Amino acid sequence: MANPILGVFFHWLGGLASASFYIPYLGVRKWSWETYWLVGGVFSWIIAPLTLACLLVPDVPAVLQAAWEGSPNAVKWAYLFGAMWGLGGLTFGLTMRYLGIALGMAVALGYCAAFGTLMPPIFDGTIGDIVSRTPGKIILLGVAVCLVGIAVTGMAGMSKESELSEEQKKAAVKEFSFIKGILVATFSGIMSSAFAYGLAAGTPIAGLAERSLLEQGGSILWRNLPVLVVVLWGGFTTNFIWCVILNIKNRSGHEYLSLTRKVVAEVSAAEGVSQFDAEDVANGTVAGESRTERVPMLRNYLLSAVAGTVWYMQFFFYSMGETQMGDYKFSSWTLHMASIIIFSSLWGIALREWKGTSPRTRNRLALGLILLIGSTMIVGYGNYLNAAVPAGH
Repeated sequence: MANPILGVFFHWLGGLASASFYIPYLGVRKWSWETYWLVGGVFSWIIAPLTLACLLVPDVPAVLQAAWEGSPNAVKWAYLFGAMWGLGGLTFGLTMRYLGIALGMAVALGYCAAFGTLMPPIFDGTIGDIVSRTPGKIILLGVAVCLVGIAVTGMAGMSKESELSEEQKKAAVKEFSFIKGILVATFSGIMSSAFAYGLAAGTPIAGLAERSLLEQGGSILWRNLPVLVVVLWGGFTTNFIWCVILNIKNRSGHEYLSLTRKVVAEVSAAEGVSQFDAEDVANGTVAGESRTERVPMLRNYLLSAVAGTVWYMQFFFYSMGETQMGDYKFSSWTLHMASIIIFSSLWGIALREWKGTSPRTRNRLALGLILLIGSTMIVGYGNYLNAAVPAGH
């Protein structure tokens, strides 16, 4: 039986994982973005989903084989939507680089929430039933409140952008670029919503997994884990291709195995000494000289593995939460997006991204968080009411 309250809790855990995954990457040193993103991605999209699925669902290979033989289109579409989501996922990392955690997630996830929540029921023809019933109307109200909360949070981010000096922005987000970040965030948010379509397309796979779980006395909480395996294979494909292209273009492919790297300093008559690595200034590299430094390989691999695994946990908990939402599973996407922004905003505060902003800006941020928290409660109540009120009432 569905338990929407438990479902909301699982979605909050997923949001916390999603909002936190990028933090370990901040500790990676002397690696290019494409290198640590792909290393972390191997754990996000391959190792973690396959390992947990095999541990919790009986005979995952047999489930996937049966799905391919009985519903090949479900597997193909789940993979394809995963590949589309992968394009959004890889640019999501760029969003963090250019806008910071708070503003970047607010903008990208605003688009993601709108497209990922509303499009599936529109396309499968269930939106009419949702609108006609009181629980459905309450859930849609919660979706609307969530979108307003995202907008208010985004306004707070834009207000922050106008108030801080370039030096302050760079101190919090070293590569801050508002225009570039907004463009990347828009693309990322729209493409990332394809994940919700991939989960919907993989329903036949989940059905086979549920049958296997029931036969072996397992919990249906894990029914969506094999679907995640397929969707994330698609995500891995696009991210792998892009990161390898960047490795070739930036000549950074050696970073996966190289224990050292050479740093060269250059001199400009107009600008003085400039170096390829900002850390070299503090280390005293002299213009025209080069030196070899060690790369913390073990540290980088461990941090990337932690980041990738934490990233996957968002969908591990998401898949659990969705099983508890009853007939209106589409609302899970709103809960997920709202939870991510709530916790990412709190991380932004902890990382001092809002230091130096006006009380008006901080009040907007607080209002946005209140609306987002309220939206999860409204959506949860709508699903609870739906579980308590039989269809047709």
